[in-house]
Amino acid sequence: MTTSSTGTGDVDPAVHKELARLRDSIDNIDAAVVHLLAERFKATQQVGHLKAAHQLPPADPAREARQIARLRALAEDAKLDPGFAEKFLNFIIAEVIRHHERIAEDSADGDPAATS
Repeated sequence: MTTSSTGTGDVDPAVHKELARLRDSIDNIDAAVVHLLAERFKATQQVGHLKAAHQLPPADPAREARQIARLRALAEDAKLDPGFAEKFLNFIIAEVIRHHERIAEDSADGDPAATS
């Protein structure tokens, strides 16, 4: 009978310790990413309110294209797949545009919360 190394009994305790250390690091990075995204969305909400107040369109394709090109270059420099970085930014941009559309609609409807 062959034993599998998928169980925890036959793995060196040092491996478990290193795995836990790496996972703690990943958890800390994930928390930082969430906090950074929250800060980014606070800023984009302000942009949305400014756009709505001045009847500017929710989307800015030229800016979005510049941001994608910039992020792809940053990803390449960081040895991160630029395609992944672009997909990630496109996901964020789509969410931001959705927020801006909602802010514009609320502003047009006279929602006081949309202009505060």
